Amino acid sequence: MTEAMLEVHGVSKTFTASAGLGNALGVAKTRPGLRALYDVDLSVHGGETFAIVGESGSGKSTLARVVTGLIAPSSGSVSFEGIAVHDRAMSERHKLRQRMQIVFQNPFGSLDPRMRVGDIVAEPLIIHRRSLGLTRQDIRRRVGDILVECGLDPASAARFPHQFSGGQRQRIAIARALVLRPSLLVLDEPVSALDVSVQAQIINLLRAKQLEHALTYLFISHDLSLIRSIATRVAVMYLGRICEIGDVGSVFDHPRHHYTRGLLDAVPDLRARSKRPAPVKGEMPNPLHPPPGCLFHTRCPAVRERCRSEEPGLLAMGHHRLAACHYPLASDAAETDH
Repeated sequence: MTEAMLEVHGVSKTFTASAGLGNALGVAKTRPGLRALYDVDLSVHGGETFAIVGESGSGKSTLARVVTGLIAPSSGSVSFEGIAVHDRAMSERHKLRQRMQIVFQNPFGSLDPRMRVGDIVAEPLIIHRRSLGLTRQDIRRRVGDILVECGLDPASAARFPHQFSGGQRQRIAIARALVLRPSLLVLDEPVSALDVSVQAQIINLLRAKQLEHALTYLFISHDLSLIRSIATRVAVMYLGRICEIGDVGSVFDHPRHHYTRGLLDAVPDLRARSKRPAPVKGEMPNPLHPPPGCLFHTRCPAVRERCRSEEPGLLAMGHHRLAACHYPLASDAAETDH
């Protein structure tokens, strides 16, 4: 394993709720903030695919935006290739963004409908043209090359996003992200809005580009079957906090946190002949008013009194794995806890 390319230390993010008219009248009451991230720690190594999974509202997309510098954390730090992402001058952050790009979930929403595809893909090169030393001819050539790499006809550069299918639009979004030749790609649910057959095509494209350009992926998804097939390590998030983290094989085959077990039990398995355990029941608590103690205790099938009052920290569970649980699931006989 190479040295960590991306380091996230103690990152929390709280969004302050607006008090509206009360602020204008000077009679507003203090409102609780929405805690989207809470004390998140993780490291991503060069060349790997690190996955983040969890239900909607678990903080995955917020973490993606904090990592890429689109929003600032309330506390904690993010460093990329040894450089602090948020504590730099604008010119230095401008350079960082050449090396770190993001692909969003909805390709139609992330592409300007008024711009032609060639201009969309060329825009990052135009923004960074001086630092890259590119001529107009260089930009046109690189746009054509990246469109071909992403399985698109160079002639499509003259068309608009609405003239393409969903899968083609996501290829355009990937081409725009890759045209700067970054080292890290943050993929925020990049295939969840696509048909299953198209999903496979996009995943194959991402795998090919990772091998070809030695890319590192931070891959965010709620699809555990997909994550099992493409990721090397995985972090499971719940209500803004990591509850389990480790190698994909050990986490998915021998989960130690009850939330991870519930997510896995919710994945359809046509091969299972016996009745499978029930998936996680209930709904995620309101992030404006998170429960005390363990955040998962309101839905946990193994909850005890300690869980309701004492918050668990991430503890070593063996096989390079951490889990935040007072009463973790039993380790498999094939595992050896450290």
